[in-house]
Amino acid sequence: MDATTIELSMAELREVTRFAVACAEPALGIFERERPDDRRPRDAVAAAQAFADGARRTKAIRDGAWAAHRAYQEARDAGQAAASDVARAAVAAASAAYLHPLAKATQVLHILGSAAHAARAFELDAGDDRTVGAAYIEKARDLATPAVVSVLRRYPDAPGGRGRVGELTRLLDGWMRRHQANCLR
Repeated sequence: MDATTIELSMAELREVTRFAVACAEPALGIFERERPDDRRPRDAVAAAQAFADGARRTKAIRDGAWAAHRAYQEARDAGQAAASDVARAAVAAASAAYLHPLAKATQVLHILGSAAHAARAFELDAGDDRTVGAAYIEKARDLATPAVVSVLRRYPDAPGGRGRVGELTRLLDGWMRRHQANCLR
């Protein structure tokens, strides 16, 4: 193994995925209120949950992520911003099962993306109230187990950019690196 790769066990991938699912799942109601006949985000989250619970990583998880991505695009194109962020949270939850062992900042989005997109969805659903998103990030940080923090800390800091979702990602990333470090000792 070289300096560009990170060791990840299957148990750690399951723990990261469990965290991502726990962050995405509460927002699904926003999507379903806007698009009641579209189960793609919920199905993607369910596939990720099955992996977190011990099922094998299968094509169903990737297919679920792609389907949720299409749901995101359709909601975005319909002007349903909160619903589109919920679908992106579902994509991130499913993608967590495929966190790559590459020491790249963009991989942090597989760990924290579901929390950040769910937080943004809650903000938008509350009339773009940023305090709602910040409160959800606080809730998400409390869901992070020491195993999730340990995995996160092996990667570089979250990347810059990406608008408000990027801000929320960096808020959670910074808090987990600074404040939960004590939990790991």
